[in-house]
Amino acid sequence: MDFEFSKDQKLIRQSAKEFFEKECPKERTRELMADKKGYDPKMWKKMTQLGFVGLIIPEEYGGTEGQFIELAIFMEEMGRNIVPGPFSTTVCLCAPAIQEFGSNAQKRNILPGIAEKGDIWSLALNEKRTDYEAADIQLMAAGQGDGFVLNGTKLFAPYANAAKHLLVPARTATQTAPEDGITVFMVDAQSPGIEIEEIPTAAPGVKCEVRFNDVSIAGENILGALNRGWGVVEHIIHQGAVLKSAEMAGGTQAALDLAVNYAKERVQFDRPIGSFQVIQHKLVNMFSEVESLRHQVYEAAWNISAGRPLGALASMAKVKANAVYHRVCFDAVVIHGAIGWTAEMDVSLYLLRAKDLENDCGGSDFHKERIARELEKTEPEFLRMEA
Repeated sequence: MDFEFSKDQKLIRQSAKEFFEKECPKERTRELMADKKGYDPKMWKKMTQLGFVGLIIPEEYGGTEGQFIELAIFMEEMGRNIVPGPFSTTVCLCAPAIQEFGSNAQKRNILPGIAEKGDIWSLALNEKRTDYEAADIQLMAAGQGDGFVLNGTKLFAPYANAAKHLLVPARTATQTAPEDGITVFMVDAQSPGIEIEEIPTAAPGVKCEVRFNDVSIAGENILGALNRGWGVVEHIIHQGAVLKSAEMAGGTQAALDLAVNYAKERVQFDRPIGSFQVIQHKLVNMFSEVESLRHQVYEAAWNISAGRPLGALASMAKVKANAVYHRVCFDAVVIHGAIGWTAEMDVSLYLLRAKDLENDCGGSDFHKERIARELEKTEPEFLRMEA
């Protein structure tokens, strides 16, 4: 099997790497952490003009029609540089769902705005428990004439403060199974009755509380089918988990690089600390975990690109990313010594980011449950051999 990236894929990686190194060095990341907007509108505009925002949107809608694996490559480079901004929520979560489940009219009206104008979308999914389970969606959408009225609250909606539109799963019917009776709505973020408040966090990026108070939504703004929205949510979580894992893989590589460089430069007892066996072994373990995570991420991404979206692979990648990102960053901080815990050191930013991304598109417990359900459906090897 050929595991080599194509020439175009290598070009995407190199272009993203050079762009982020220039536009978002760590000093800029720290500035954006203190900025109320949480992102750089000028950088976002440049990303749109360069075609990054339309990376996997079809050409007929103004995009460049790249493959899913190419978006994973791009996300890895974003993670390597800790780039705060609405790219993930817009391009990785909302746009693919609209592309997959939207009507032809919806795609014509929405996707060019994302690809060509950089319209920002926010996925307003989580509520009180933030578990990504169907039962946790309790925001109500009551029928009213040809439309609906939304009442309730969503939490941790990324960049809702800057969003032009919100993608909102809501409960439109009470059924026996929690997966039934969910509908996904496309909502104008400026609609009367919507209140958006930023939630303070320590990590880069902005998360918001979004309150819906008698917000009227036209029936034509349903994404997918009425009461069948859980399939849309599952699609978002499945692909989003892989792309978040790619972002985290980039962060683990960056943390490893910082640790290796510091071990070469920091001198104790007249020797670089990297010459001590205990440091060498720690770095080797970190390197092994980084490479293992990257392999798992790209196996999942390749399967999605090939039209074989195996749910267990996506969940396995996210479980591993959650564990490896935190473990590698923690060890990188330890190698730096006490100074590694200070905000002035770049390595501490990655440790914060590791915690920040841990529950995005599902935490470890959530994805372990999904893996277990997949295993329950699998016939044991010894039974297949007997047949």
